[in-house]
Amino acid sequence: MRQLFAGVVLAAMACGGGEAADSEGAVPESAAPAAAPAAATEAGEVHEVLMQEIDGQMVYTPSTLTIKAGDTVRWINRSGGPHNVAFYADQVPESAADVLNAAMVNRLGDLNGGLVVEPEAAYTIDFTGAPVGDYGYYCMPHEVVGMVASLTVVE
Repeated sequence: MRQLFAGVVLAAMACGGGEAADSEGAVPESAAPAAAPAAATEAGEVHEVLMQEIDGQMVYTPSTLTIKAGDTVRWINRSGGPHNVAFYADQVPESAADVLNAAMVNRLGDLNGGLVVEPEAAYTIDFTGAPVGDYGYYCMPHEVVGMVASLTVVE
């Protein structure tokens, strides 16, 4: 079973394609598209969610989070990795998929963020332009063992 899981993880990593992300989930500057002009408003708040193993269970801490449109969420691999952030297509607001896909670097697929392998490494998503509503998400390698969570975007 462990060998099967390792094979799935390695295959998923190989399918990621594109430029490699650093520990912040950012594409190297040389590969990043030109930056958009700075917005006239202040940057939003940064929220942290831990991806970890607690008493044998894989969890996001906190498992529910409320943020404002324009905030950033930083998921940190605390233990039990590799982890990622993948959104359920049927559990995000209408028109959210385009915003999320554009904000997610090193994606493994539609609404499926890259794997965070190294301890204390992070995957970051900026929710600027994200529609208000509820967003259900999961860890691709650990969904089967219940690593799921949600966040709500408010105005």
